Amino acid sequence: MKSNLKAIAAIVLLTTLLAGCIGQAPEEEIPKEKMTFIFGSSGDAVKLDPADVTDGESLQRMDNIHQGLVAYDGGTTNIKPCLATDWDISADKKTITFDLRKGVQFHHGFGEMTADDVVFSFARQYDQNNFYYGKGEWAYWGYMFGDIEKVEKIDDYKVAIHLKRPNASIMTSLAMFTVSIVSEKAAQEYGDDYFKNPVGTGPFEFVEWVKDDHITLRAFDDYWEGRAKIDELIFKVIPDPSARLMALQAGEVHGIEHIDPTALQIIKDDPNLQLISQAGMNVGYVALNCGEGYVDTNKNGKWDAGEDVEVPGAFEPFKDVRVRRAISHAINKESIVRNLYKGAATVAVQGQPPSLFGYNDDITGYEYNPDKARQLLDEAGYGDGFTVTLWHMGSTSRPYFPVPTEIAEAIQNDLAAVGITAELFTEDWGTYLQDAEAGKANMIMLGWTGDNGDPDNFLNVLYSQRVCTIGSAGNYGFKKNQEIQDLLDAALMTYDQAERARLYKQANALLVEQCSHVFIAHADQNLAFLNSVKGYIIHPTSRKFFYTVWLEE
Repeated sequence: MKSNLKAIAAIVLLTTLLAGCIGQAPEEEIPKEKMTFIFGSSGDAVKLDPADVTDGESLQRMDNIHQGLVAYDGGTTNIKPCLATDWDISADKKTITFDLRKGVQFHHGFGEMTADDVVFSFARQYDQNNFYYGKGEWAYWGYMFGDIEKVEKIDDYKVAIHLKRPNASIMTSLAMFTVSIVSEKAAQEYGDDYFKNPVGTGPFEFVEWVKDDHITLRAFDDYWEGRAKIDELIFKVIPDPSARLMALQAGEVHGIEHIDPTALQIIKDDPNLQLISQAGMNVGYVALNCGEGYVDTNKNGKWDAGEDVEVPGAFEPFKDVRVRRAISHAINKESIVRNLYKGAATVAVQGQPPSLFGYNDDITGYEYNPDKARQLLDEAGYGDGFTVTLWHMGSTSRPYFPVPTEIAEAIQNDLAAVGITAELFTEDWGTYLQDAEAGKANMIMLGWTGDNGDPDNFLNVLYSQRVCTIGSAGNYGFKKNQEIQDLLDAALMTYDQAERARLYKQANALLVEQCSHVFIAHADQNLAFLNSVKGYIIHPTSRKFFYTVWLEE
């Protein structure tokens, strides 16, 4: 009898289980394993407000939270509709009217995105009467969006962007993070703390930020393109490249960035890992502080008479172009690329990568020539050398400087060989960027990864006299040059790409002649993942989007 009862009980249990399998029970009641993806980042975010950052660590988190009116299409810099479904450009190229996507929801119950949120997301960066204007530096607005005069609400689902003048790069620039749409209601609620409580429309919503350890996001159930395959996305801070690789090999993270070039072959040889690479759209450089800066007191985005101010880190020898050229000749860039990048880079001879139009093939740069460096120093009155502080980013690997300390030490040794003593200095990444923008460094290692595939995003952002602004600088060489500025302005005014290329080639030649920046390398972009990671699309801007990613069992 006991045996028969057991058999009956087993049949009942099996029938119940089968009923669940064929869908008689609601699908949400069937437990499924949560899919968590952990990415090993080289540093922590500085802020999580897309309009108020310039660094890639903040950006890789925000790109999965926020979106713009347009977006880049897959692994290209071609634009496609995003929060706007379509747009119309006026005949004079000075007004762009956007139709907004209806029904798009903000995270955390902040409601539907409307034209009010779009206007706010732009206006807070340029309108001094906007309640949020004083809460950020809005550095990128000055870099890339100064030609926007105003953004106007037409109705709840239509906005117009009015330009002061035609701007040939504006549509690709609108896919940048700076003009991502944020919730006006959330900004009102969180105030000064919005950067710690971001609210966007993207595939993942913010959960928590444990400073210098991790940031956690989760899939947004009401995302307008459909829920992401990953349930939870964690950015884990692991500053040391070797420790990041060990974490990947141990399965503690699913992907890592900024790989030590010495580890590339190790990854290729590991059957459990995959390496994704492409030529980098970047440049790594050393900026020499020439001491020419200003404060944009009238907020017009231009360096007007009477706005000159002292730059804190101005270094007297660097005011002489012969000294700047001496340093360029003293640094053995070929050796750095060969021995420290392990060949996963090309030597940089000008201020933009060769993949972009406007690259000047006639420029050969400053060859490695210590004798020439000593001669120039002697002619400038510094035959006995001098002592200078070289700032570097320490353990915070960057796409353009994967091993910053080793590169800084190589530069230090090269300068010592011509009589220059370079004392190395570093600090935490967020402070480093703030101090760079404030002009505190004599000589600083930094770089750039392109945001939109347009040379303007390098030349105007990094070398324009308009971004010698103390406190929000992009030109850390702090060198004013009206001739270069006129060329950059003219290149934005024409939609003829051949003419734009001609103007940018001239600007590149003048920048090399000026030598306020010593160009080191264009590094390849390398990411490593576990073999179980599927669907990741590498992007030329080094931006990291995880909406398409899933984990194979």
